[in-house]
Amino acid sequence: MNTLPTAEKIKSVNEIKENLQSYPIAIMTQYVGINVARVTELRRKLREADIRYKVYKNNLARIALREIDAEPAANFMNGPTAWAFGKDPVATARILKDFSREVQFIQIAGGVMEGKVLTKEQVLNLANLPPKEVLQAQVIGTIVAPLRNLVTVLNAIPTNLVNVLDQIKKKKEEAQPAA
Repeated sequence: MNTLPTAEKIKSVNEIKENLQSYPIAIMTQYVGINVARVTELRRKLREADIRYKVYKNNLARIALREIDAEPAANFMNGPTAWAFGKDPVATARILKDFSREVQFIQIAGGVMEGKVLTKEQVLNLANLPPKEVLQAQVIGTIVAPLRNLVTVLNAIPTNLVNVLDQIKKKKEEAQPAA
C-alpha cells in the first residue's frame, strides 16, 4: 500500500490552505442526500455572491487545518463536507443559512473566520447580522448624530443672542418716555 502523498493530494492540501488564508471566511456544510438540481441551484446562488463552493476530502482538509493552526475545526467534518469560501462573512453565512432552511440536506457544520474556528452557532449568529451596508450606515449615523447636535447648538447661539439683544432693545424703547 502506497502511503506517500501524491502530487494531487499535496496540491489539494495547498489549495485548501490558500483558500482558508485568502478568504475571510470558510464555512463547512454537510450535504448528504441532496440532488444535483439543488446543488446546482446552491452553487449558482453562491457564485452570484462571489462565493467559492468546493468539496474536499476530509483527511486532506484536516491536514490543511492543522498546518494553519485551526485543527479544532476538523471536529465539525462528519461525513461529506463542502466548503464555502467568501469575502463577506455575513453574506456567506446568510446565503447558506437561508438555503439550508429551504433544503434540509444542506446543513452548516462550522467554519473558520480569519484563522479563528467558528461553531455552527457562531456561523448562524453571523448570518443574523444586518448586511454590511446597514451596519456601515448605523456606524455613520452614530458618528454623525453628535456632530449634528453640535451644529444645532452652535447655530442656536447666534439666534438666541439676536433674540436677547432684540428683547433688550424693546425694553429700552419701552423705558424711554415718548417724546
